[in-house]
Amino acid sequence: MAITKRKTRAAGSAVDPGEMLSFYKDMLLIRRFEEKAGQLYGMGLINGFCHLYIGQEAVVVGMQATISNQRDSVITSYRDHGHMLACGMDAKGVMAELTGRIGGYSKGKGGSMHMFSREKRFYGGHGIVGAQVPLGTGLAFAHKYREDGGVCLCYLGDGAVNQGQVYESFNMASLWQLPVIYVIENNRYAMGTSIERSSAGTELFRRGSAYKIPGQAVDGMDVLAVKAAGEQAVAHARAGQGPTILEMKTYRYRGHSMSDPAKYRTKEEVAKMREQHDPIDQLRRRLLDGGLITEDGLKDIDRDVKAVVTEAADFSQTSPEPDASELMTDILIDA
Repeated sequence: MAITKRKTRAAGSAVDPGEMLSFYKDMLLIRRFEEKAGQLYGMGLINGFCHLYIGQEAVVVGMQATISNQRDSVITSYRDHGHMLACGMDAKGVMAELTGRIGGYSKGKGGSMHMFSREKRFYGGHGIVGAQVPLGTGLAFAHKYREDGGVCLCYLGDGAVNQGQVYESFNMASLWQLPVIYVIENNRYAMGTSIERSSAGTELFRRGSAYKIPGQAVDGMDVLAVKAAGEQAVAHARAGQGPTILEMKTYRYRGHSMSDPAKYRTKEEVAKMREQHDPIDQLRRRLLDGGLITEDGLKDIDRDVKAVVTEAADFSQTSPEPDASELMTDILIDA
């Protein structure tokens, strides 16, 4: 698979109508969940940092459709709630972790940036920029060592891609032909710095060229384009041909975190992205234009999704806080 700057376009005929509806519901769940998380943060019910995924839903939903929860692994950074939901983690457990409750996936001790689910093969959620990349490379090594046929999806942002440990990982992954896909979620701004000001080379899919890693730029606002590119990369990895870099051209509507007013960009820029490229609206139009669902059907999905999010929010406030004794658990295991 050669390095290319071509943006992948989705082949609508290759996607099952039922799958498209599933994508729509999954993306809408992430959107509504994140909106509710933002509300709870504003109410003081979520402490610490909180990085919302609003606008980027197509990336994780499209990529998750290309792998299996039974043998593949996923690892990402701190903008991770959407990844958890796409992996099939329970919305109640995710929201409870955000509010620091015992019913959360890390018993209320990890918070927004440090959640895990061994059952769903989701290995975090990491707060240190770029730290998940060598860990993801290690997961890929484990897949190859165990000969289990698994692939690791390792997500990182356009800011993390400038970290030195990323390139050490690229070199190792290529040298050993590890089954890993590095998914760069390029949302244009590393915290508050635009990619044009932070990266000498802005074609991030080329970052693996020195290590003979093929790369591809993808329309990350189009879930079908994401799935098409992801399927190619997964097949490449499963065939024993090593890593791939997928640069997902996406966009976040909110600030870097809830404490970021995002004054480094204009309201007009954000509005234009919402109007012309919103991933949920794009798929909604495809579903309606293709006669795959009616407006009433979409309203039913929205109602069901809101019910799930409301239940998660209620659970996150009624689940007890962890007992002080939990400070001494989950810190050591005898192997």
